[in-house]
Parts: sequence; C-alpha cells; structure tokens
Amino acid sequence: MSRHVVGLAVTAGAPVFELAIPCEVFGTDRSDIVDPWYELRLCAEASGPLASSAGVSLHASHCYTDLLDVDTVIVAGLARYAQLAPPPELIAALREAFRRGRRIVSLCTGAYVLAAAGLLDGRRATTHWMNANDFAHRFPRVHLDPAPLYIDDGDIVTTAGSGAAIDVCLHLVRTDHGAAAANEIARRMVVPPHREGGQAQYTRPVAIAEKSDDLAPVLQWALERLHQPITVPELAKVAHMSERTFARRFRDTLGITPLQWLLQQRVRLAQELLETTDSPIEEIARTTGFGNGVNLRYHFGRVAGVSPQSYRHVFRFRATRQPV
Repeated sequence: MSRHVVGLAVTAGAPVFELAIPCEVFGTDRSDIVDPWYELRLCAEASGPLASSAGVSLHASHCYTDLLDVDTVIVAGLARYAQLAPPPELIAALREAFRRGRRIVSLCTGAYVLAAAGLLDGRRATTHWMNANDFAHRFPRVHLDPAPLYIDDGDIVTTAGSGAAIDVCLHLVRTDHGAAAANEIARRMVVPPHREGGQAQYTRPVAIAEKSDDLAPVLQWALERLHQPITVPELAKVAHMSERTFARRFRDTLGITPLQWLLQQRVRLAQELLETTDSPIEEIARTTGFGNGVNLRYHFGRVAGVSPQSYRHVFRFRATRQPV
C-alpha cells in the first residue's frame, strides 16, 4: 500500500488550533497503527517561514502548486483578510487538484476558499456557524447548512469550527483505514472516538433549573452493555432523571436521540469487530446488541452504506496489501 499524502494549505495568520489538528493526526508517525501512515506536507504561497496567529511561526516545506501531487488537500482556517481575498495561486491549485480527482477538505473558514474557487457551487456545505450569514451572502450558489459538524459530499468535505476539525480528521482516518485505527488515534489524543457529521455544531443553552449531572456516566454504562437490550427508560433511570427530561437533555447535549446514539455505537462496535476478528456475522450481531444477522445487516447497511460482509472484505483487503 502506497503512502497517502496530505497537503495542508495554509495562509499567513491562520488560527493555530485548526493547523495543529491535521498536524497531530496526519503529521505524527502512526506506523505502529497503520503502515505506511500518512505523509503531511505544509503548503503555502512560497516555501519557508510563515507567521500564524498568536505569534507562532511555521515552516512551509512546499508551495501551493505542490497540492497537485497529493491525495488529499486540506485548506485550514483563514484569517479574515484571506477569507475576503484568498490567494489566487491557492484558488488555481484547488481547481486543478479537484479536476485531477483529489479529495478536497476545508476546516472551518477554509470553506471560503473552496467557495471562491467555485468548487461548492450547487453543493451542500458547512462552515463555522458564526460565519454563516456572511458566507451565505457572499456565496449564494452554495447550499449552506450551518448546523452540522461536517458534511462529507464524497470528493469534497467541509467542516465547522475548531473542535469539528478533530471530528473530520478522525472521519478521514476512519474512511481510509477503518474504525479501529480511528478509535486508536482518538484514544491517544484523549478525545471522543466519533461524533456524527450531522450532529449540531452547538446546542441550545440549558436553563439553570434544568441542569443535571453530566451524561458521561450513563453513556459509559450503555457502552459496557451494548450486547444487551437497552431502553430509554433504563438510561433515564441510570441518569436519575425522568424519561422526558433525559431525552431532552440528551438531545440538547449530543444533538441526537438516545436510540440514534445507541444505533451508532452498535454499528461502530460492529465495524471494529469486522475489521479485527474472524467472528461470524451472527456472533457479531449478538455481541453488538442487534440480536441476529438480519437486524445487523439492515442497520449496518443504513449507517455504513455497505453490507457487513463488504465492509469486512474491503478492510481485510487493505490490510493484506500493507507491507510487512
């Protein structure tokens, strides 16, 4: 398997946090997880030193034209001046990279560059919710949805701000190398292993009188019992809330219903078992709480887009192609 090259396009004054995340995920040697791991190239208008926000200095090893020779192009968040007038060289490089079939990803306000290049015309896309009105005014041909954490439209992926960059980078690893690899990266970064792209960017404030204990204990309780039938009343009881209050609190915090969350966790566990074990489908169905293979195949197909057998075949095939 050849090394997947990620080109991170940066501009002067870019926010440090959005830059640091792809550097951590793709630029750190993880060959003990997947070999070969990604190769990260920092691309700017010219190679050499580059000032980011907060006075942190970066060194760009490549130029924008080098984005044509990578597999995935990531456009990091931008300072306001670059949002309003993206570098023409970057616009040209993005258009050509897209024409050549490269995967294009924007982090936060990096969506401004993709939109300026015309790559988002007629597409559904997202960006940081604080920029939604400005973005929609400037790019009326883009079907902007400011709610999701990220939107994967196949060859183009757009994300919300800051923390969503973690989610989408792990999503890219999951797409390329499977759930087990992405989960291991998340464990090492001490972040949640996965948040669905459709989850809300931010949640409605909870009134002081309605505040309750954190949901972490009940989520952990459920994760330890995915093989068992779990109902919303049971979860509410563990959380020491009424069923109605628990359901509202859950949606306000995670952006989805408790049953949707349980389904996601069960499918995610099934993905990891399909990747890492030879267990029969029926056994995996019981282990993940689906009960039988029919239920597993139905729900797995709806969430993952492929059958469990196809999923196992794809990731086993990738593993056999990795060099010893």
